Amino acid sequence: MSGFRHGVRRGLEAPALAMAIMSAVAMVAIVGVIMASVVMRKALNTPLHVTEEVVGLLLSSALFLGLPYVTLKARHVRVSIVADNLPAGLRPATRIAAMAIGFGFFAWLVWVSIPWFQFAFDRALRTQTTRLLLWPWMAMLPLSLGLTAMIFLARLTGAIAPERPDGAA
Repeated sequence: MSGFRHGVRRGLEAPALAMAIMSAVAMVAIVGVIMASVVMRKALNTPLHVTEEVVGLLLSSALFLGLPYVTLKARHVRVSIVADNLPAGLRPATRIAAMAIGFGFFAWLVWVSIPWFQFAFDRALRTQTTRLLLWPWMAMLPLSLGLTAMIFLARLTGAIAPERPDGAA
């Protein structure tokens, strides 16, 4: 692997791994909040009133924070019935088209999520029940989608190795 490719991969891998770790922490926190709610409901006959709101925020966070690492490692779910049945000559062009579409899609999502984040940030919006600030949770969307778009762009431009057909990165 060339020095440039190695540097780009490391530059993308470090934040993707940090986000994946935060995703795992969010999933553990979901289990903790639900367990606390169940215990409180059964033992104290009162549910934890913040469960739905906090679990929803944690679930959204876990999903979006895990996306860049899964994309970088090419471990996402694949429906390959079409790709597997294409003539061998069309497969490289199809992979390039898929990477270009992936980059465009994630770049567009970043573009439309920034005003949404800015709206919440400017108004210091809070959740209804727990009064948690929403903008830190909403910041995860453009950050994780932006990193995912950069991963697609790096693959598309050859800055990092393309995905292998067997799904290995």
